[in-house]
Amino acid sequence: MNWEDSSDTADLSAPADGPGDRLVGADADGEDTAVEAALRPKDLEEFVGQEKVREQLDLVLRAARARGATADHVLLSGAPGLGKTTLSMIIAAEMGAPIRITSGPAIQHAGDLAAILSSLQEGEVLFLDEIHRMSRPAEEMLYMAMEDFRVDVIVGKGPGATAIPLELPPFTLVGATTRAGLLPPPLRDRFGFTGHMEFYEPSELERVIHRSARLLDVEIDSAGAAEIAGRSRGTPRIANRLLRRVRDYAQVKADGVITPEIASVALGVYEVDARGLDRLDRAVLQALLKLFGGGPVGLSTLAVAVGEERETVEEVAEPFLVREGLLARTPRGRVATPAAWAHLGLVPPQQGGGPAGSGQQGLFRA
Repeated sequence: MNWEDSSDTADLSAPADGPGDRLVGADADGEDTAVEAALRPKDLEEFVGQEKVREQLDLVLRAARARGATADHVLLSGAPGLGKTTLSMIIAAEMGAPIRITSGPAIQHAGDLAAILSSLQEGEVLFLDEIHRMSRPAEEMLYMAMEDFRVDVIVGKGPGATAIPLELPPFTLVGATTRAGLLPPPLRDRFGFTGHMEFYEPSELERVIHRSARLLDVEIDSAGAAEIAGRSRGTPRIANRLLRRVRDYAQVKADGVITPEIASVALGVYEVDARGLDRLDRAVLQALLKLFGGGPVGLSTLAVAVGEERETVEEVAEPFLVREGLLARTPRGRVATPAAWAHLGLVPPQQGGGPAGSGQQGLFRA
């Protein structure tokens, strides 16, 4: 259960509205980092889900311990909120080693990376989040550090510059990325183990929710956990966030026990529907269905209709709608699927009939 999670208070009268503070957003916010230490599992046995990655990683770590060596470098890829940071901490705990945490955007120069690498202890785990966003000079330095445990520090400038080799103690690099395709092949090939994190099944999220409820001292029944899990978009971070918001509602408006009815009403307050769609998601679908007859419609036109930036619609709302089979991206533009009409309780127009089937549909093509 990877849980970069948290928050203990909430304003029940003010649902999250903007894309930057969405209740169903997978990126961690200030709240999510506040209590993550309490909710994160401490070892692989306690980690819920990701069965294949867990089994493979367990073999890698057991073998390294048996040899008395540092573990191979590990690359973890997958969407935000699935447990990459948690797994990196588990790797360090399983190897009995300290962990150093940094991120790609924080390393803008090769000197930044050299300073970190030169201060590592033998066997230490270096967790590099968003590794695909590291600068190219630092990336090239990392090649040698990963393979030969050595870096060349350049002293001076121009023709008089001198490369001083610096030996590094053996260490384990754990890289995390949400966009593995952006990593150059030379960097990808230097990882001894690569694990891809999948979205969670509802049954797995129910286990996550029950465990978090115990740690937060929240009383919840099985049906209540299932109700929250079904709206969590397959992401433990979102499941934990929704659990905390439902807990707040249950404490203020009910007897503190989370039942399916309480969970449904509470998440209705926060505008998270039965499939995990929030205000922005539904606004995109409603514009696509009601204004443009289901499409096809260009992305820029759809963004204007929703009152959001093009990038917000494309990067924040669309990925989940496509994954849920509610929206399709086509060469002609965005198109709603039959499931989108059914989810909003609307009837698709007849083929070629009405203004949306003829004039508007042709006018707003991408």
